[in-house]
Amino acid sequence: MPLIEPSKNLTVGYDLIDRDHDEFITLLNQLDTASNADFPALFQQLQVHTEQHFERENQLMQQFSYPGELEHKSEHQRVLAEFKQFRTRVDKGMITFGRSFVRERLPQWFGLHVTNMDIALVMYLNANFPAK
Repeated sequence: MPLIEPSKNLTVGYDLIDRDHDEFITLLNQLDTASNADFPALFQQLQVHTEQHFERENQLMQQFSYPGELEHKSEHQRVLAEFKQFRTRVDKGMITFGRSFVRERLPQWFGLHVTNMDIALVMYLNANFPAK
């Protein structure tokens, strides 16, 4: 059973963000079943994807003067700091710590982040800058 069901992919109705979320879910689920040998490279791939994903959201918030930008960016920075902390452990061969982060922390955080922060961002974008 996947950590996050792809059929419940937490879409927000903004293609750029939804594509990033789909990739995050795919990588997270791959990490859950990865061998110890494959885990470090996949963990790094998820970290890089998350950094790029957050940067795209940060650019949207700045471009469209999103009023919740500071709070949203602060959350991104906090999660990236956690990634770096766990990446250090994974790189030292402490795969169990990385698996714990992947299984116990990221799915819950992701669900909350999408349904609160990302939805609020998309609602703002759609209300103030509707697609033409």
